[in-house]
Amino acid sequence: MNKSELISAMAAEGGLSKADSKRALDAFIASVTKALKAGDKVALVGFGTFSVMERAGRIGINPATKKPIQIEAKKVAKFKPGSELTIE
Repeated sequence: MNKSELISAMAAEGGLSKADSKRALDAFIASVTKALKAGDKVALVGFGTFSVMERAGRIGINPATKKPIQIEAKKVAKFKPGSELTIE
């Protein structure tokens, strides 16, 4: 499912127009991004938790030259699904 398909599904499920669904999805993405940049967690009970994880720097291998390269430490977004988010 891509973003436009998600917007259509949200509109159908929520009885909203596609324009309202797009604004709601964009606002959700912006709010989660802003919270993660601030170092906060976003917990949606039953769905899951978005958080920030620090990935340590490490030595990698350049596949073209086979020479070692230094990969810098960085922060990445992480999602942990909630217990009610099951796929059967």
